[in-house]
Amino acid sequence: MKKRIVIFASGSGTNAENIIKYFQRTQFAEVVLVLSNKKDAKVLERANNLKVKAIPFTKDELFSEIGILEILKESKPDLIVLAGFLLKFPEIILKEFPNKVINIHPALLPKYGGKGMYGSFVHEAVVKNNEAETGITIHFVNENYDEGAIISQKKVKLSKTETAETVAEKIHKLEYEWFPKIIEGVLRKNVPSPSKGRPGGDVNQKHPPLTPPSNEGNK
Repeated sequence: MKKRIVIFASGSGTNAENIIKYFQRTQFAEVVLVLSNKKDAKVLERANNLKVKAIPFTKDELFSEIGILEILKESKPDLIVLAGFLLKFPEIILKEFPNKVINIHPALLPKYGGKGMYGSFVHEAVVKNNEAETGITIHFVNENYDEGAIISQKKVKLSKTETAETVAEKIHKLEYEWFPKIIEGVLRKNVPSPSKGRPGGDVNQKHPPLTPPSNEGNK
């Protein structure tokens, strides 16, 4: 039986689309549902185009015990993936699905994390501080912004002429290449269980990751 993935996203959904396509080419797992807190989010259209059920919801529904929580219980996900989801994730869902919620952050945590640090805000801060490198962090989600145990970090070098836009392009390439592979690693249980501390383990290669689909059209 295929592993079941549910994705939460707030915006365009290029990462969500990439993840859906990646697993559509396997017999191991599938994205069964995409949820968004914005009814006009592009991610809903992308999911529908790929024949994946997509549902918008309100903030009240997210934090209600009879809202999104009930939908998730019916969907029976093996993993919940936050892919550009901008709201703080509810504790009622985290308690119902312990160690089954992961997030991607466009920087090397603990740097440039916390409330309000997402998207272009992160890249602008990285450029302003003349960082020599940046990257992505995939981590388990807990009750605090960007503080869950780290699963994997992937880095990219930066030049002194970078702009927020060029940094964003480099980060997107890392996301497209690695996020689906790390998700697969988590589902295959190649990742240590999260502990109270920040460090986690990087996904090992006991099960070689499958080749992700082309990202043409995802940019």
